[in-house]
Amino acid sequence: MKTIKPDYIFEASWEVCNRVGGIYTVLSTKAKTLIDSYGQNNLIFLGPDVWTKTESPYFLPTKDKSLNLWAKQVEEDTQLKVRVGRWDIPGKPLAILINFDVLYAKKNDIYSDFWQAFGVDSLHAYGDYDESSMFGYACGCIIKHFIDYQKISDKNIIALFNEWMTAFGALFLKKYAPNVATIFTTHATSIGRSIAGNNKPLYDQFFAYNGDQMAAELNMEAKHSVEKCAAHLCDCFTTVSDITASECKQLLDKQPDVVTPNGFEDDFVPTENFDKKRTEARKALKSIAEKVLGYKLDDNVLFVGTSGRYEYKNKGIDVFIDSMDLIAKSNTKKEIVAFLAIPAYTSEYRFASKQKDAQNEGQIYATHRLHYENQDKILNSIKWHQFSNKKEDNLKIIFIPSYLEKNDGIFNKTYYDILIGFDMTIFPSYYEPWGYTPLESVAFGIPTITTDLSGFGQWVSKEPKNITSGVGIVHRTDENYCEVVESIAKMVLLFAEKTDKEVEKIRQKATKIAQKALWKNFIKHYEKAFTIALKNNKQNRN
Repeated sequence: MKTIKPDYIFEASWEVCNRVGGIYTVLSTKAKTLIDSYGQNNLIFLGPDVWTKTESPYFLPTKDKSLNLWAKQVEEDTQLKVRVGRWDIPGKPLAILINFDVLYAKKNDIYSDFWQAFGVDSLHAYGDYDESSMFGYACGCIIKHFIDYQKISDKNIIALFNEWMTAFGALFLKKYAPNVATIFTTHATSIGRSIAGNNKPLYDQFFAYNGDQMAAELNMEAKHSVEKCAAHLCDCFTTVSDITASECKQLLDKQPDVVTPNGFEDDFVPTENFDKKRTEARKALKSIAEKVLGYKLDDNVLFVGTSGRYEYKNKGIDVFIDSMDLIAKSNTKKEIVAFLAIPAYTSEYRFASKQKDAQNEGQIYATHRLHYENQDKILNSIKWHQFSNKKEDNLKIIFIPSYLEKNDGIFNKTYYDILIGFDMTIFPSYYEPWGYTPLESVAFGIPTITTDLSGFGQWVSKEPKNITSGVGIVHRTDENYCEVVESIAKMVLLFAEKTDKEVEKIRQKATKIAQKALWKNFIKHYEKAFTIALKNNKQNRN
């Protein structure tokens, strides 16, 4: 297929200048590679202006008079308020932050319009549906206004929309600016995530599921409806992994046109002073662990970690804790500290008053006090397993329920500044369309364990692999939970016995895997998607 190069690329996401989850990493690391090919002012991101009390730390307001004049004209013509600037990431692409509050008064008319035009069923909407739909609709309005204002409608223009939360923008352009080639990317289907999140067996009964039927059963009709419409009506439909492509085919009745794997740029990995930063991170981990535990740790302690969103089953947090329990019951002589860096509903950090806590509450497992501690699944699981965290125990477990930032009050370091200090990480996901956390680990040369139910795990290998390969891949199904727990425990114990020389070889293998996932190797998939979208758009208009 002959490549068609776009003149302008618009990309909309809730996570533009708004660090929420993995999509932020996708967009922020991809931008520089796109800019190198298409130009700094030809890549334009659109995100929500959610920064009312403080300014986004990722947004740099522009001083460009023409762009600010356009922003004023936008409000005059559409009543939408926008701010234009640069996203403070490598490449510093243009970013438009949108305040879309004015649309809420019109939402019923908008829903009626899209029901008549596309059959989008918003009748059973609840939760974040209104907010997401109005944001997506606003993105479509702004893209059309920018194109008309700049008089570039004759150019090859791509508009890429991420997740169902922006799908209304794609549909807006299909109706009101059909000359724009639209791409819709689902990173995880709303109904697939819901099936998994409701503890239904997603995989063993996968080919028996009907997306529309499950949407009705799980009260997901509105989100599923707009996602399915966008997948079918956009000029190009993409997803991020083969495992999610199968999910789309089954639940959305649409095979993606292209799989666009999530790459990354390794500029967050220090090229200078790597060993120094690793030493600093290990000191920080050791210091905090000792404050929580109340005693000194061995200098050669093995630090094992997991992190991510608090999705107890989907992210495999249950598997992680159960695996640590098996290790705690083993006869390994290696001292191991297992950290769970999972943000939760915290009230204050607690180890400063350790003695008082120990007297009143028993053993301390967390760096912070939590609201509703008795209902917290992680703490309850740790207590149920009766981890004692005594000095003589070979494994200690510590829960860090806060975001790791420079002002978190505990480490006062970013996630990456702490990640570099771990010896190995574990991400035993049940539902994970891609999986940036294991990829980030191997980028730092940290061996990691994941499952073949994650997109990243499948990309690394279709077959199970041991941790000695740099990335351990555990086969996981709906029925083999205990086998998964045992396999992970065995890998950790195997790794704990390795000599420094053997560990270094494993770390080198991990780094080599990460290098294959750089955007320079993955961007070709986006170029294919751009070409398909532009060709289909032209054919559909003719």
